Amino acid sequence: MISLPVVKMKTPKKFSHPWVFQKMVERGQGDSRPKNGSVVDLVNPDGQWVGRGLYNGHSRIAVRILTENDIEEINEDFFIDRFRRALQLRRDVLKLEDVTDAYRLVHSEADGLSGLVIDRFGDMLVIEYFSSGMYRLHKVIESALRKFFPTATIYFFAEEHVQKQESIDIRSPKIPEPTVITEHGLKFQVAPGSKHKTGFFCDQRDNRKLLAELNRGGRVLDICCNSGGFAVYAKALGGSSEVTGLDLDEEVIELAKKNGALNNTQIKFVHADLFPWTREAASRKQTWDTVILDPSKQTRSKEDVPNALKKYCDMNRQAISVVKPGGLFVTFSCTGLVSEEEFLESIRRGAFQAQRQVQIFKITGAAGDHPHLVNVPESRYLKAVWARVW
Repeated sequence: MISLPVVKMKTPKKFSHPWVFQKMVERGQGDSRPKNGSVVDLVNPDGQWVGRGLYNGHSRIAVRILTENDIEEINEDFFIDRFRRALQLRRDVLKLEDVTDAYRLVHSEADGLSGLVIDRFGDMLVIEYFSSGMYRLHKVIESALRKFFPTATIYFFAEEHVQKQESIDIRSPKIPEPTVITEHGLKFQVAPGSKHKTGFFCDQRDNRKLLAELNRGGRVLDICCNSGGFAVYAKALGGSSEVTGLDLDEEVIELAKKNGALNNTQIKFVHADLFPWTREAASRKQTWDTVILDPSKQTRSKEDVPNALKKYCDMNRQAISVVKPGGLFVTFSCTGLVSEEEFLESIRRGAFQAQRQVQIFKITGAAGDHPHLVNVPESRYLKAVWARVW
């Protein structure tokens, strides 16, 4: 094995989380300091080997541990093994390919690949990088993926805030043409390269199906509808008499309209801000049998969590105010820094302000292709609360 740069812990490592922060390690000087994005060996102060991972001196996370097996090298064979394990869960355990050709193939830490996310959309693979080290290995990663998906179109990117945090400059390839995927017999257009993550939210697959099962007929309001997933399910599988989708983003509203047309559904998609729109609806005493609220992530900063919770309270208050008495209310938080307990409290406060009673009967999360590790609580990010409103 090639000798690797060494990063030394300030104190012995006594935790199992794969993230090692800058304040926990000694900072090398001059030539002894590893290059950003390089594979390194992590050792305790006494020199005892701890693990092997990816280093970044510019990032808050100094080392992302990928293996605790000292004979395992971070090379193409390593990625082939990790991809094989990931596919086994999706194909053999969850049997996702029986119901869809779109799923998350790699979910970062949960699949032993911290800093890497890969979504499969039919014959297209979309890679999202969260670490400079993973991006430095992008040719190795793509070569390993070809062992399982030899004809796939591969597109990769990193969000601007990640590139800034990781001090990397990622030049994505040419944006591929949109593709159409299927999910429980429904069709959705996926458009990678837009500002909406990898192009489609596979994490809500099970929740979309549950919504269709619980909602039979009636009027549905899908707030923050994005590309129209819940709205399409409510109409096409849930038998709703009338569905309205609401979003502030003109780009996703256009995509939602295309998804409605793909499934031969009559859905009204509205480009509007939820606050004035729902206030006006409430003033006219308009209510819906089912109301869905699925906003985007509200913060990436721990310091901003109180403000994010206030936003959740305000949004839930407005959504609750237009639920028909006895109607179904489904509300989501995809903000990983907001705990389930905090999210429930924001719903309680919103219900109190709306002067309504909220009866919670189920709490769910992301679909199984977005697993989480017990030692990485941050990977359990999606909270879905199912309730009746009186």
